[in-house]
Amino acid sequence: MGIEMTRIAIVEGDGIGHEVIPVAKNVLELLHPEYEYFSVDVGYHRWEQTGCPCADRDIAELKTADAILFGAITTPPMKDYQSVVLRLRKSLDLYANLRPVKGNGFDIMIVRENTEGLYSGIEEIGPDRATTLRVVTWRGTERIVRSAIRIARQRNGILTVGHKANVLKSDVLFRDICLAEAQAAGVSCNERFIDALALDILQHPSSYDVVVTTNIFGDILSDVASYLVGGLGLVPSANIGDRYALFEPVHGSAPDIAGKNVANPIATLRSAGMLLAYCGDEKGSDCIEAAVQAVLAQGIRTRDLGGSAGTREFGEAIIRALLQRE
Repeated sequence: MGIEMTRIAIVEGDGIGHEVIPVAKNVLELLHPEYEYFSVDVGYHRWEQTGCPCADRDIAELKTADAILFGAITTPPMKDYQSVVLRLRKSLDLYANLRPVKGNGFDIMIVRENTEGLYSGIEEIGPDRATTLRVVTWRGTERIVRSAIRIARQRNGILTVGHKANVLKSDVLFRDICLAEAQAAGVSCNERFIDALALDILQHPSSYDVVVTTNIFGDILSDVASYLVGGLGLVPSANIGDRYALFEPVHGSAPDIAGKNVANPIATLRSAGMLLAYCGDEKGSDCIEAAVQAVLAQGIRTRDLGGSAGTREFGEAIIRALLQRE
């Protein structure tokens, strides 16, 4: 009986995705030449060419992967354009969005519900009113808080529930389920209003360990927290379901700098590190982070960090750092 090969789908997407994803792919190929890599082309550029940003066959192909490395996607503000990211999250049921923010003296994991909330996709647009339905379900809340509880147990940490239950009835349901599940699991837990949490996490980041919250609140909170480590160009994320997993940088497609070789690939490299950890290679994940730290210590930085290195040049420095470790 043959050994099953690990299959990694590579999706560059739009904008700077075409620059940062190849950097991370080169690293993955160096660490795991035995993996099978295949490309899937989706995004706004596909829509411009064909009128379809993501076809059913693309979803089917992605479902054959053991993990997906995903670049940035442009989502234009047009009512007839379906978000590729939202479609993938729903089609692959990637209900847990994990966004680590780690720095000097703090290590925070933001666990964001990923398939409902204000990103439910249930919307109506009329001549004088647009309505988006905020969906919070028992099942959706139960499974996201159980994911957060598992992470808190692994880290032997405290769970914080971020919500706005003083205003939103849907958040009353979310809060109550989270607190009940944490109590039943014997996990230390507290709660914070999301607006106060966004400020306090910047002022006292070491006070937080695992934070669980709803979809849009998690999106905003993780972007806010990225300030602690230098911005969106440094923060990775994982989208995890029971069967599929997709890894992507937190930043967007940045069309204003696309094609200029100035994008910071660190968030994408760290996303590749999370992918390796998911595939069982914790050592490889650690090697990527060590290489990032080694290159930064050499003073090699992209422009957003005050340096002059281009995207490709930073990637080449990462490869050199990895080869020196072998």
